[in-house]
Order: sequence, then C-alpha cells, then structure tokens
Amino acid sequence: MPIQPTYPGVYVEEIKSGVRTITGVSTSITAFIGRALRGPIDEPITINSYGDFERIFGGLWLNSTLGYALRDFYLNGGSQAIIVRLTHSKLKQAEGQTPGETEPTAKKAQLNVNGLNLEAANEGSWGNALKVRIEYVDTNVRRDANEQKLFNITVLDQNTSQLEVFRNVSVLPNHPRRVDKVLLNESYFVRFRDESLPTDRPAAHAQSAPDKRLWDDNNDTNTKAEPNSGADGDDLDVNDFTGTNKEANKQGLYALNKADLFNMLCIPPYKNDGNIDYDSLVDSAAKFCQTRRAFFIIDPPSTWTDKDKAKAGIQNDLGEPTSYAGVFFPRIKQPNPLRENQIEEFVPCGAIAGVFARTDVQRGVWKAPAGTEATLTGVPQLSVPLTDPDNGELNPLGINCLRTLPAYGRVIWGSRTRNGDDRLTDEWKYIPVRRFALFLEESLYRGTQWVVFEPNDEPLWAQIRLNLGAFMHTLFLQGAFQGRKPEDAYFVKCDKETTIQNDINLGIVNIIVGFAPLKPAEFVILKIQQIAGQIAV
Repeated sequence: MPIQPTYPGVYVEEIKSGVRTITGVSTSITAFIGRALRGPIDEPITINSYGDFERIFGGLWLNSTLGYALRDFYLNGGSQAIIVRLTHSKLKQAEGQTPGETEPTAKKAQLNVNGLNLEAANEGSWGNALKVRIEYVDTNVRRDANEQKLFNITVLDQNTSQLEVFRNVSVLPNHPRRVDKVLLNESYFVRFRDESLPTDRPAAHAQSAPDKRLWDDNNDTNTKAEPNSGADGDDLDVNDFTGTNKEANKQGLYALNKADLFNMLCIPPYKNDGNIDYDSLVDSAAKFCQTRRAFFIIDPPSTWTDKDKAKAGIQNDLGEPTSYAGVFFPRIKQPNPLRENQIEEFVPCGAIAGVFARTDVQRGVWKAPAGTEATLTGVPQLSVPLTDPDNGELNPLGINCLRTLPAYGRVIWGSRTRNGDDRLTDEWKYIPVRRFALFLEESLYRGTQWVVFEPNDEPLWAQIRLNLGAFMHTLFLQGAFQGRKPEDAYFVKCDKETTIQNDINLGIVNIIVGFAPLKPAEFVILKIQQIAGQIAV
C-alpha cells in the first residue's frame, strides 16, 4: 500500500506487479438430466463418484436410463457430474385453475409417527419403505429430559437398510435441537410436515417382543409410511424440460442455470420407446448449451438400426445443425445387472462424455476425443457393426461412428459437430476446435472480471495484454495451437486501435484474441512409390 511519510527515516513499500493469473476452467463437468429413484427435484446436485449417485439418487433404476449413462461416464474416465432429477407434471383439470397450471404426479410418502407428522425428504415410491421409531431419553442420563421434552428418532430405509438416528430432539419452539430444524438440516430421509410443532412430544414406541427383531412388524411396534402414499409419477415429456415458465423458474433443463459451470450435457432417453423428443428438445438443449458455453452429446434415435436409416435420419431427426452438439452412432450393448445381466441396448452419451473427460486430462481439450486411444470401457458390443465404407458414408454427414477395431475393441471413430457436414463448409466442424474455443471463452471471461471499472487507458490495456498473453503462451507451450512460434499461434490485441475514444466515452474496452486451432488428422494418406533401378552411366 502507498505509505504516507510522517517521520524522517526509511520506508518499505511493496509494489504490485500487475500480474493477475488466469486459471483455465474445467472442461469435463457433465450434466445429466432425467428421472431418478430419489433425490432433490429441479436442483443441480454435484457428485464426484457413482457412489454419490447411489447414495443421493438411489442408483440404477429400471424406469430410467440416467443411472446407466452415469455408470458409463465414470467407467470411461469421468470425474465430476451434475445431476438434475425431474418428475412429470400434468395439467390441472379442476375448474377455476389458471390455464396451463400443472401439478406433479410424483408424491412424497407420508408418515404419522404417534402424532408427529413426517414425510419423505423427496418424492418417489422409495419413501414407502421408511419406518420410524420414537424412544424417550433415559432420565438417568438426562434428568431434565421430561422438562425439555426430549426424545430420539430413528429412521430406517428398508430398501437399503440404512439407519438415521437423531438424539435429544425436542418439540419446544426455542430449543436448540428443535425437531423440524434437525430433520431439515441433517436427515436424508424425512422432513417435518406440519407448519407448527405439536405441544407435546410424541409417544414412545413399544419395545419389540423377545422373539422378534427390533424392526420386524411386530404388531405395529414401529410406524410405517402410509401405504402407497409415495409415488414415482408418470414418464417425462418435453414440457418437463422446456415447458411454460421452466426457464423463468429455473426448472427442468434450465435448473442448470443454478449451477456455476458445466461443460457437457447428456439427456438420456426418457420415453417408453427409448428416445427423447428429438423434434423439439434437441434444438432447445443445443441453444441452451450455446448460452452456457457447453457441448450437447446427442444419442442416436432407436430407429437408426442400420447405416441407411442413419443417413436418412440425420437430415430430419435431430433438429437444426449446430456446432454446439454432436451425434454418435450406433448405440451400445451391455449387460443389465437389474435383469440378471441380460444384454440390452443403451445410449452411448455417458460413455462418450467419459472418454471426453479422460482425453481432456491425458492430452488436453484440443485433442480430438477419438481414435485408438478413445476406447469404450464396459462396452462389449455395438448395436450396429460398421465397416470402413459405411464410416465413409456417415462421416461426411457429421455422424460420428463408434467402431469395433481388432486389438483395440470398441472405439470412437469420429469427431465432428452437427455442423460437420462437408457441404456446410463450417469453420466449427470439429469437436475439439469448438470445445477448445469454449474453454478459452469461459476462462478469459472469468479471468477478466477484474477489468470492470478500472481506468480505461494504456496502463489498463498493457495489463490486459500481459495477463491474457501469459495465459495464451502457457497453452502454446502445452501444444494447444498450430505454429512453431508464438506469433504464429496466437495474438492478444488491446490498444488505442481496438479501443477508440468513442469506446472510452461509452465505457467499453475491446480485447481481440486470436488463435490458430489444431484440427484432427481425419485422413492419413500413405504414398508408396517403387524406386526404379538406377541405370549405370
């Protein structure tokens, strides 16, 4: 800090260097949206392992493909995911309702625990398996237990055999262990249902008979959830993702606006025929990804059962071409552990996202996530075997093929965006170029927030050139750009030519960043020539 001299002597002052390090953002946080067995609804929940998904959202479920896609994501190298659980809502039919008003079809299980009204923490039939016991605090341990109205609550989830125990809770409104607050902040299973607390603590449950285990039914010794009070709801439709007021309320697809950052989006099938609403949802999801600087991985429709149907479908089935999405064909075949490991078809989006994440870590986001290194772990078969000529017909249309190669197994053998059709001649035809540009945009956006409200003149411009140039040079040294020299690979321009006086008057500083992207070598051509015998002179 500047020093105000007050006495004769030597003063030490530290001068700022002006360097503000720009940190590259993550490139492989993947958002998954769909149905789950349990868990919060319309809330983006960050998880770091498949174990987190099992604990919070209940793991694999026959009524949803989301769990299978997430399993493939972690099998193939994924690290961090964001889960948004959705449930179906239907239009209200009662008279006097606001037009377009909906009500959820999923319900929370209800429990009346000796006068204490509880409900499952979130919607779903999983709550029907809850049991609760009330026990009084031993007065030999807490002699004020009766005055404090203390009791213990034990909750059992019979499906997972998990227990939650909350000791020394009370119904007194000013007690530090007030029961409704304790359950809200500490329980994964139950919540307090009433708006007001009961005036007295609930009655304690009877002890089980000597020949019965504690959690056996035992003549209603324990309180069970009301029969069928919890419901999973109906199958999703497109309105559950992008319906009326979804964006304004940050629900459905737009619940991801509550998340700070995500880089890839997967929407596993939610319809009974194994598809999504390709004609309406794909365009909305791709547009949303463009807004959030993310990339949408599109699964092939179940009707793409051969090469010819894929060629015909790419023109009509997947919405408008965009560089913010890519489609991968065919689907994958895997054993289903919920059906005695019978082989079934699954969508590849989770496995693809996992390979993207693995490649980003091993090689960088500028490396195409395809080739012999892009092997699909846990994928024994593909639904449609493709040959080189088949691949040659699909690749120019922007369809990324999954192939089976001898020795390598199942691999990704294409890296084009939806704008990868050769007839479009688009500069964003390759996935690594688009994803690397998104990485640069997000990193520089976050790394230049300090510029706002700084004096708009040459000292600021010099700092901008220094900081952005240092970041770009670091990427150059990592091999992220074309060119042997920095001036061939990138530039950062911010001076009186980019920011004229009128811009300064308007409070604008213009920064131009250019880079020479690496593009994948799709076609390797070996030219073999036989050397003719030399004629002796």
